[in-house]
Amino acid sequence: MSPSSSSSRLGWSLHGDGRSIAPGEVVGPSERLTWPRTVGIGVQHVVAMFGATFLVPLLTGFDPATTLFFTGVGTLLFLGITSGRLPSYLGSSFALIAPIGAVTGYVADGGGPLDPAKASLAQGGVVSAGLALVLVGAIVHVAGAAWIDRLMPPIVTGAIVSLIGFNLAPSAWNNVKQAPVTAVVTIASIVVITVLFKGIIGRLAILIGVLIGYATAVVRGEVDFSAISSAPWLGAPEFRAPSFDVSLLGLFVPVVLVLVAENIGHVKSVAAMTGENLDGVTGRALVADGLSTALAGAGGGSGTTTYAENIGVMAATRVYSTAAYVVAALTALGLSLLPKFGEVIATIPPGVLGGAATVLYGMIGMLGVRIWVQNRVDFSDPVNLNTAAVSMVVAIANYTLVAGSVTFEGIALGSVAAIAIYHLMRWISRVRGTNLEQASPASAPAGTELEGPAYSSRAAQH
Repeated sequence: MSPSSSSSRLGWSLHGDGRSIAPGEVVGPSERLTWPRTVGIGVQHVVAMFGATFLVPLLTGFDPATTLFFTGVGTLLFLGITSGRLPSYLGSSFALIAPIGAVTGYVADGGGPLDPAKASLAQGGVVSAGLALVLVGAIVHVAGAAWIDRLMPPIVTGAIVSLIGFNLAPSAWNNVKQAPVTAVVTIASIVVITVLFKGIIGRLAILIGVLIGYATAVVRGEVDFSAISSAPWLGAPEFRAPSFDVSLLGLFVPVVLVLVAENIGHVKSVAAMTGENLDGVTGRALVADGLSTALAGAGGGSGTTTYAENIGVMAATRVYSTAAYVVAALTALGLSLLPKFGEVIATIPPGVLGGAATVLYGMIGMLGVRIWVQNRVDFSDPVNLNTAAVSMVVAIANYTLVAGSVTFEGIALGSVAAIAIYHLMRWISRVRGTNLEQASPASAPAGTELEGPAYSSRAAQH
């Protein structure tokens, strides 16, 4: 990697001869390979984000072409605000599926069309979440990100990410039960391809699994192609203005906590893989994703977030060039102007959606668990145990609280519970000295930690 790779300007120098990457090297964000190779990698990024990005509008009833348009615009906005230092594609955020569905009541292929008035209100919620993320990003840019780590330590962050995925489980089941055979084929295809193939094919398991599930649905007569023939070849996506209702903010604003965790995790991942210090870009990344989410909500798209699928492409190719993401964004914008393409996506039936959603929602839930594992969260500590226990049940059961005209559902209540329980219990345990007590059989049922290092570490920290 050349010294120019740490540049903060949006520009690309040729890496070596532009054709090969020496062992141990990577193509940095401000570098590129030859343009034909860069275009090829950019198209790979589009393919990588495809399956997950299109599932969101299909599950929420939003227009796929409009969603794709705003992911392209959002990615260009992100690259500009971060001065090309942070490679990322902004795909559809799964964290917003639950609040959007709570407002619209839409069920994919559930027999009823999306209500435009309710969809507009959901868009207002997406805009609100985006603007809240912009505010958080501005604070991080000025004050740094250390306060986020204090507010949301790994036990809290992991719980919030997990509860989002598991809260969505009933949505996946509603689709699966409409075509269980197709759903099982889709799930089986995804999990088998993941371990059957190496490199980029294995990393595209979701997309390939969806294609196999789609082929199965076609054979079983579950796909309706009638809308494709009547759609024009060229045309702008359908845009829809948002409307706002303060009583719905409780559904959307807590999602900001997840978007913050996703963005910070992305910055840290790219920094680790490229060897660059990107801490100074964190605030701008949050602002950029917030603006992209607000812009999407303002025009009829679902919110955006940085995409782990594209990190997989970068890890496989060792190319972290933001030039490839400019190509990906422009490709997405071009595809969004093809109405026939959008109608093809809209034909994906409920069995395929349910199968893919089963895997993806579960992955979101398990990503939270991975945060706990990677940070070695001590569950023999009753503070950590109760933080996770209460927040997860609140979200999975979708507890609901109506306070005046404002409604709070499982994700919002679970997120607040995770933060509040952790900090309240931690403060009381320190005041009372109970954090120094040995683990009990209740907090360590297997008994293996009763004599382990957990107590010693807490005592040392005290």
